[in-house]
Amino acid sequence: MMMGDHVKASRSSHHDEEPLSPAARFFHTPRFNLYIIAIVGFKTSFNTDVIKAGLEQTLVKHPRFSSKMVVEGNKYCKNKKWTQTKVNLEDHIIVPELDPNIDFPDRFVEDYVSNVTRTPLDLSKPLWELHLLNIKTSDAGAVGVFRIHHSMGDGASLISLLLACTRKTSDPVALPSVPVKKRARSTFNSRDGFWWFFLAIWLFLRLIWNTMVDVFLFVATTLFLKDMKTPIKGAPGVELNVKKFVHRTVSLDDIKLVKNAMNMTVNDVVVGITQAGLSRYLNRRYSEEKKDGPVKQSNSNIPKGIRLRAVILVNLRKSAGIQDMADMMAKGSKIRWGNLIGYMFLPFTIALQDDPLDYVWKAKDTIDRKKLSLEPIFTATCIGLVFKIFGTKVATAIICRALSNITMAISGVVGPQEEISFYGHPIAYLAPTVYGDPTALVIHYQSYVNKMTISLSVDPSVIPDPHDLCNDIEESLKLIRHAVVNKGLIKDVV
Repeated sequence: MMMGDHVKASRSSHHDEEPLSPAARFFHTPRFNLYIIAIVGFKTSFNTDVIKAGLEQTLVKHPRFSSKMVVEGNKYCKNKKWTQTKVNLEDHIIVPELDPNIDFPDRFVEDYVSNVTRTPLDLSKPLWELHLLNIKTSDAGAVGVFRIHHSMGDGASLISLLLACTRKTSDPVALPSVPVKKRARSTFNSRDGFWWFFLAIWLFLRLIWNTMVDVFLFVATTLFLKDMKTPIKGAPGVELNVKKFVHRTVSLDDIKLVKNAMNMTVNDVVVGITQAGLSRYLNRRYSEEKKDGPVKQSNSNIPKGIRLRAVILVNLRKSAGIQDMADMMAKGSKIRWGNLIGYMFLPFTIALQDDPLDYVWKAKDTIDRKKLSLEPIFTATCIGLVFKIFGTKVATAIICRALSNITMAISGVVGPQEEISFYGHPIAYLAPTVYGDPTALVIHYQSYVNKMTISLSVDPSVIPDPHDLCNDIEESLKLIRHAVVNKGLIKDVV
């Protein structure tokens, strides 16, 4: 049953009940117990009472944030559903007493967030919490940490919901504005109808071929096709390990400069700098393993032909916008909600390139091909059929097997174009990510005003130096931007 179909149940009192969707059930299995962590930096310290009052009037009114998961039945047949309950904010808002003059505050916040993830959320309450850390770090005056179970909704909808709790700093009553992708205008000319017809046929044939290839690779990955063992690939059971969370903020204007100069999308550039950063990082790690002197980035130590893939969770349902979320909390309306997710495997090119722009060109080629494929729809349909026929355990085993055979996950969300405030507290940065999946590395990109925050979720036993990986991605962006300017692809740049 799809999320969002509410059923009235009559007992001693009337309350809403809703079955968990297949994706929500997946996210509660031991091998795929997925959580969303959203670390939010604020420019000022917190007024806890103001935040609690604001949440009482907004987030708590959302149906999912005021529902707990109830399990009924026996060990052979369990029925899981969301049931409305009364929310006690004191159970969800955690405000630890902290020394404002603590040494190494950035490291303290990283350790605090990592320790939070050691304990699962209490299933007897709605599956979310907010930690308010009144401590000044290098890039914030205070830090808020949202932890939300992924079964409550897909990442894009949850981020939209959190943004619906904010307002523009310049206009305290206005919701944030998030850029919407514009559809390309048709330039169809009836005199060119013949060529348009053949172009449509050609694109359709490519769509069918690419989908067939991707379906074959998905099945092969589930059965036997594994990524090469590299210094960033986790071992079996990595989903149970405690993760470390770090972030780095780079210039969104620099990314857009490269995008415009090379006539690409932001996603093309983001994947390109990720490939470049991973190549630099792996080159250094392989060099250290050889132990034959200092690391030289100019000399490649990377094995040729590395198979390294990233999974992208694709939201197949049209995400509710910020205004929809605000209306839901204000009026109690019930739009379609939950998870309807497909999986797409994105191959990365890992090698040291002589021309930094090659990383971006190769990323564009890969993404353009993936755009002409129905892989996410197939994987969602396939897993849905397996769920209906064989149940949650078999469907989850397939997903976990496939994800265990690849290396990492990558995602990105478009954020507000102007500064926003969370109940009167101006936000400095947004850094969401996830943990609980069977990979040792998750990279998430989140835009905000003129900045892009890179969030890493890593297994420290596999990637003990995540800040170095952040450095490599940041340095790769600088090199690519420098190459764009030096080649004269864009002018009048300071």
